[in-house]
Amino acid sequence: MKKFHLNIAFIFIFGALGGMLFGFDTGIISGASPLIESNFHLNTTQTGFITSSVLIGSAVGALSIGALSDRFGRKRLLILAALLFLSGSGLSAVATGFLPMVIARIILGLAVGGASALTPAYLAELADKEHRGSLGTMFQLMVTLGILLAYVSNLAFLGHNLLGIRDWRWMLGSALIPALLLLIGGILLPESPRYLVEKGKVDEARTVLHRMRANGTTDPDAEIAEIQAVSHQEKGGFKELFTIARPSLIVAMGIMLFQQLVGINAVIYFLPQVFMKGFHFPAANAIWISVGIGVVNFVVTILAYLIMDHVNRKTILMFGSIVMGLSLGLLAVLNFTLSIRVAAIPTMLLIAVYIFGFAISWGPIAWLLIGEIFPLSVRGIGTAIGSAANWIANFIVSQFFLSTLALFNNNVGGPFAIFAVFAFLSWGFVYYFVPETRNKSLEAIEAELVHRYHTNQTKS
Repeated sequence: MKKFHLNIAFIFIFGALGGMLFGFDTGIISGASPLIESNFHLNTTQTGFITSSVLIGSAVGALSIGALSDRFGRKRLLILAALLFLSGSGLSAVATGFLPMVIARIILGLAVGGASALTPAYLAELADKEHRGSLGTMFQLMVTLGILLAYVSNLAFLGHNLLGIRDWRWMLGSALIPALLLLIGGILLPESPRYLVEKGKVDEARTVLHRMRANGTTDPDAEIAEIQAVSHQEKGGFKELFTIARPSLIVAMGIMLFQQLVGINAVIYFLPQVFMKGFHFPAANAIWISVGIGVVNFVVTILAYLIMDHVNRKTILMFGSIVMGLSLGLLAVLNFTLSIRVAAIPTMLLIAVYIFGFAISWGPIAWLLIGEIFPLSVRGIGTAIGSAANWIANFIVSQFFLSTLALFNNNVGGPFAIFAVFAFLSWGFVYYFVPETRNKSLEAIEAELVHRYHTNQTKS
């Protein structure tokens, strides 16, 4: 029995490794970018583009991988994402100038975007309905762990040109280790049982589910029958995506846009520069602040993992919106009314409160929801569109954050006030549009969607 537990743990941990690489490559550039700027003699615009170029690749990767995963399976595409991670990480570590670095970062983005679209659906399809919340949260837990490890890597290599190789190259090259782990995991992981049923490989799907449910309360044979019943319904491809699944598409795109418009990756990417430019902190101190925020992010996501199966998704999301809106709003007021010397410590504390609000709610649940709310036949492409919306919003926020900060004379109150407005708007979006999915099987969620569509068609 002990061996079984280790196997299940392996499946979900390695299945979520795409999240770790997502977080690692998101966080590593925050410490490396000032060093790259100095080494390559770049201007601020070029440095900002190196940071945000990964997001261009991410949007393309997310959109491309959805249809491919519906056709070729989740497992094969995880392996492809791992190979792209290895290529992008290696090329960025040996880049010789601005253009090679941008190309490497775009390749890395293809991998990050692919993993972000693929992993939530894969984890949701492997998990049982009672534990889908916590197991789906593992993706975001891995994201936050990756960010924290990136910050630690930044500190470890900062100023240490080992073997005559610049410190930032070691920072970027360290991503090769988790990329290799993802490749190994991808080779060993099982295929999604729901994908297997969709492709007529029922016996293979039954074998996977019996292994996954051996010590649970869910009957794997009954689950297979439920999956088959849904799979045998008439499918409409893209037509289904924009008819039956249209409410899911609106929710996926909206929740992913708001997840970025509240400013999380502006904090993750640029927090050292916020304290260097806004409060005149030395670089080492600013990176230490990032590490502290990374610890808060990771620890609170562990808390989210523990409570996710016990509290409704909508309740946590609306709670997070209020916490983020209040902390960001207060932060903006303080920075417009106090001197930078007085405002520095309260700003740190309020950013920590903001991170708490995000990590307990919008961080894990946004990715969890996009893996839950789409019908099986369009789950890959649906999660891909949701993920692409996330990366597009991420690009916009990241590309304009530093210029917005400069517009307010490096007063962080300006951009954070804008993020506060979006945090409060996100509460209304959840209240009016987001369905509750806790303790419902993926098939039950799909059945409700189909029933609602046919009811609306009858009324019209």
